[in-house]
Amino acid sequence: MERYPLAKAINLALRDAMRADERVLLAGEDIGALGGVFRVTDGLLDEFGPERVRDTPLAESGIVGTAIGMAMGGYRPVVEIQFEGFVFPAFNQITTQLAKLHYRSQGDIRLPIVIRIPSGGGIGAIEHHGESPESYFAHTPGLRVVTPAGAADAYELLRAAIACDDPVIYFEPKSKYWTKEEVTFSAPSDPVTTLQTARVERHGHDVTLAGYGPTVATLHQVAATWEEDGVSCDVINLRSLNPLDLDTVADRVTATGRLVIAHEAPTTFGPGAELAAAIQQQCFYRLEAPIARVGGAFTPYPPAALEAHYLPSAARIDAAIIDVLDY
Repeated sequence: MERYPLAKAINLALRDAMRADERVLLAGEDIGALGGVFRVTDGLLDEFGPERVRDTPLAESGIVGTAIGMAMGGYRPVVEIQFEGFVFPAFNQITTQLAKLHYRSQGDIRLPIVIRIPSGGGIGAIEHHGESPESYFAHTPGLRVVTPAGAADAYELLRAAIACDDPVIYFEPKSKYWTKEEVTFSAPSDPVTTLQTARVERHGHDVTLAGYGPTVATLHQVAATWEEDGVSCDVINLRSLNPLDLDTVADRVTATGRLVIAHEAPTTFGPGAELAAAIQQQCFYRLEAPIARVGGAFTPYPPAALEAHYLPSAARIDAAIIDVLDY
């Protein structure tokens, strides 16, 4: 099986979805002739033409607002926000229109829109180019929020997101764009996977480690190091933040009695807070230690020279594991 970078897996998912359904079209800043700033949409304009791969003005609110109109007209638009820090001009369209129209119309309006957002740090970028704003959207009823950890996830989740009749916010960990992984492709007629299933990628019996997006690779690195010292760790790739797959996490925490959650978003009011609260309710009598959370600091995202101190490093996750083992 061939290995692909995560960015290429997204490109191939877009291509296959567009081949399977002529209602799928793309829109965003510089996604056509340039192929996007990360070249994720490279080659799609040549295959599908400017009617289905549309370069837009630099106006995120207009991009999302136009997509809402397209979806009302029967299309299935996939739009790109060039960097996560630029999503906020579209915040009103996303949270007060896109997320609410199905509810407001008593189910008469469906908005099958995917909003692709490169996100996270680790690339040495300037301000507004390395943030993790997923909590804003996971907190918003009416939106699904997913994020892949690798190329296989990226293809599978994006195909499912495009097929979903609900609006989906699809966060892409840009620090992993060029990390390669084997990818299984689905035929147009194949049923798509559910969007809300977490994946247990490593089984252990001492500690459960849970994360999503770029932190999953760090969790695997940490788990492999602890294995050498005789401590075995689960690694759970959450994949979906709204809804959370609580059953999968609770099942593993019931077995290990300990949970460490890691993500790049600030720890304060981060997705890990919701997961920790829900798991302590379900697994209270099985927990051997308080649930630990490792995330970004409660500060604006720092300059590139300070990224390593801000992001959840292996050393910080190690310290959290020591705390829950020694409790």
